[in-house]
Amino acid sequence: MSPLVSPRSAATAIPALLSLLTLALASPAAGHAQQPKTTAKSVAKVAAKASPTEAALDRLAKQPAVAKAMAALQRENEWTLTEQAALCEIPAPPFKEAARAAAFRDKLAALGVQKLRTDREGNVIGEIKGTGPGPTLVLSGHLDTVFPEGTNVKVKREGTKFTAPGIGDDCRGLAAVLATTRQIIAQKIPFNGRLLVIGTVGEEGPGNLRGVRALFSGPLKDSIDMFISIDGTGFGITNGAVGSNRYRVTYKGPGGHSYGAFGMPNPIHAMGRAIAKIAELEASTNPKVTFNVGLVSGGTSVNSISAEGVMDIDLRSESAASLADIDARLQIALRQALAEEKARWPKSAVPLSLVIDTAGLRPAGTTADTTFIVRTSLAAARTMNIYAPLTISSTDANIPISKGVAAVTLDGGGVGRGAHSLDESYDDRTDGYKGPQWILLVVIGLLTTR
Repeated sequence: MSPLVSPRSAATAIPALLSLLTLALASPAAGHAQQPKTTAKSVAKVAAKASPTEAALDRLAKQPAVAKAMAALQRENEWTLTEQAALCEIPAPPFKEAARAAAFRDKLAALGVQKLRTDREGNVIGEIKGTGPGPTLVLSGHLDTVFPEGTNVKVKREGTKFTAPGIGDDCRGLAAVLATTRQIIAQKIPFNGRLLVIGTVGEEGPGNLRGVRALFSGPLKDSIDMFISIDGTGFGITNGAVGSNRYRVTYKGPGGHSYGAFGMPNPIHAMGRAIAKIAELEASTNPKVTFNVGLVSGGTSVNSISAEGVMDIDLRSESAASLADIDARLQIALRQALAEEKARWPKSAVPLSLVIDTAGLRPAGTTADTTFIVRTSLAAARTMNIYAPLTISSTDANIPISKGVAAVTLDGGGVGRGAHSLDESYDDRTDGYKGPQWILLVVIGLLTTR
C-alpha cells in the first residue's frame, strides 16, 4: 500500500476546522496505497447531532467491560509494541510466511483464542464465540512482507520510533489484532455471533491476495458476514478497492547477429512499439485509471538481435468497468505492435510471437459509505474524537468487497514512514494506543449494535 493523493468529492465547509484536525489528529498511513475520499464531510459530522449509530457507539464506549478494555489498551500499550517488534523480527518473505504464522498462532493460543488451525494456504485462523447468535466477523492482519529472504529484519528502537522492514506493513496490523483480541477475552466483553481472528498470507504483490482468496473459496466462504483487515498506520478507513491487472508480456524470436541477421523482426523493437502505444493510452481521472510499464528486460549484447523482449505491466482502477476497458485497449496495443514489427520486415520469414502471462489480478469494488460496517467505523472514530477519512486502496478487503461481503481495511494507529523500504519506520508517539482502541470499538460495535 503506497499513497495515492486525489480527494473524492467532499463538502468544503469548515475548512479551517478541517485543517486543524488534520494536522492534530491525522497521521500519514504506511503500508497500502491510499487515496482519500472524504475530508471536511467527516469533520462536519463531529459537530453535528449524533446519528443513531453514533449514539450507540457513544453508549458502547461507556459500558464497563468496554471502558476497562479501552483503559487497558492505553495502560498496557508497551505490550502491543513488544509484540509488534517481536513479530517483525521473524522473516516473512513472499510465500515463506510459515515461521511468522507459527508465532502468531502461538500468541493467539496464549490469549485464549479457540479452534486454532492453519489452513492449506497457510492462513492462521482462530475463533472467539459470542454470548448469543449473530453474524460472523473476520478481524485480520497479513503475515507477509515484500522483502526477499535474507533481509535484515532486526528492529531498532529510539524512544517511540521503531525502524525495520515491515514494521508498519503489517507488523503494526498484526500487533493491533493481538491487542484487540487480548482485551476482548480478558475483559469478557459480551457480543453476539462469532469473531474470527486471522493472520493471512500472500497480501503483498507477488502473493496476489492468495490467503484471503483461499478464505473465500474454502469452508468459510459462505459464513463470513463482515470482514475487517488491519493494515498500515494512521486512522484511515479503506472501503474502496483499487483493482489491478498485472501482466508479463514477452515478444519472442530466434535472435541473431545485429549485422549479419539484420532485416528480421526484432523482439525488443516490437516491445518498444508496444511501450510507445501504451504511453499514449487515454486514462480517465474519475474514476481514476492508471497504467505502467514497470520492468523491461531482454538481450545478451549490444551487437545481438535479442531472442526476447520482456516487460511487466500494471493496470489499476477503482472501477471494475474502467479497469476492463483499459485492459481491452492494452491487449489491442500489444497485438498491433506485433503486427507492425512483422510488417516492417516483409521479406523476412523469421517468426515473431507474443506471449501474455497473467502475473496478478485484484478485483475492484466498493463497500458503500452507507453500509453498517462503514457507518460503525466512522462512528467509532467520532466517539474517540479522531479523524478517520474514507480511502480507496488495494488490500485484503478487495476480495470480500468483490464478492459483495461488507468489508473495510482499518489502519492501526501511530505514524508510519517508508513503507516497503529497508528503512521503514513506525512512530507510536503519544497516542499509538488509540489504533487498537478504535479497532476494538468498531469490532464490538459491529457485533452488538444495529
